[in-house]
Amino acid sequence: MLAIFNVVFPVFALIFLGFLCRKRNILSVNAASELNRFVIYLGLPALLFDSIARLTPADFSNLRFIAVFAIGIVAVFLLTAWIKWRQGAVAGDIIIDSLSASYANVGFLGIPLCLLSFGHDSMPPAVIAMIMTACLLFAVAIVLLEICLHADKHIGRSLLNTGNSLIRNPILIAPILGAIVAASGYALPSGVQQLFKLLGAAASPCALVSLGLFLAQPIARKDGNGSVAMLVGFKLLLHPALTALLAYWILPLPKLWADTALLLAATPIGTGPFMLAELYQREAALMSRAILISTCLSLISISLILAWIAR
Repeated sequence: MLAIFNVVFPVFALIFLGFLCRKRNILSVNAASELNRFVIYLGLPALLFDSIARLTPADFSNLRFIAVFAIGIVAVFLLTAWIKWRQGAVAGDIIIDSLSASYANVGFLGIPLCLLSFGHDSMPPAVIAMIMTACLLFAVAIVLLEICLHADKHIGRSLLNTGNSLIRNPILIAPILGAIVAASGYALPSGVQQLFKLLGAAASPCALVSLGLFLAQPIARKDGNGSVAMLVGFKLLLHPALTALLAYWILPLPKLWADTALLLAATPIGTGPFMLAELYQREAALMSRAILISTCLSLISISLILAWIAR
């Protein structure tokens, strides 16, 4: 429990610092949007590029782990989308809600938890899971949002507008460039590597401070408690349950890989859905509440899962 607290505490501290800075007028009302744009256009692309450029083909040798983690994500995403569609939600909100229910906080919480719980041997599956979540899942959500944004009666114009937006999106460009570097075997100069490390290291802290700044702003809240409860429940209960079913019984993995997959799936909602909700002007208030509540409750759920793994 103390180990989990030590990992989760910086998350709350950074959110609280952002909240305090806005309340004390240290940062302006526009600071949340500007920090969010820094993360999307500089910090997160640098993190994704640096992570992928360091990978080797051997890191992706366990295709069964990729299948287990991907099936869990896709199942939760599609189930959430179906429920929100039946409730009559608009397309943009359906995409953001589905993303949040399946978007694990792998990078900021999952990797430190794996290091504390299983040691460095758990890093290969953890890095793969981070790429699948922060890169592939995030990219799919952006593509779907862009398609909805540019949807009109002229399909050719819609495709052209969507394509133009996507090829200018650094979150989609950075992983592709990182994969090219990894495949080429070319080692970037140390100064360039350090640049990407510095930018990537700033992504998570800035995203969390941005979240705190947003929470401090007066918001006309809609009645979204039911949606928050569903998203938190799906992320903390359904997602790890499906992953455990796949990893231990349906597509059994080696124990370390199965334990890592379960622990990563059990992490709370990451900041990615909030960043997209704020950027595309969707339900950012709902996303911020879902992230906070899921992070708080994950102290209990992750502790129980670690106790189950130990037995």
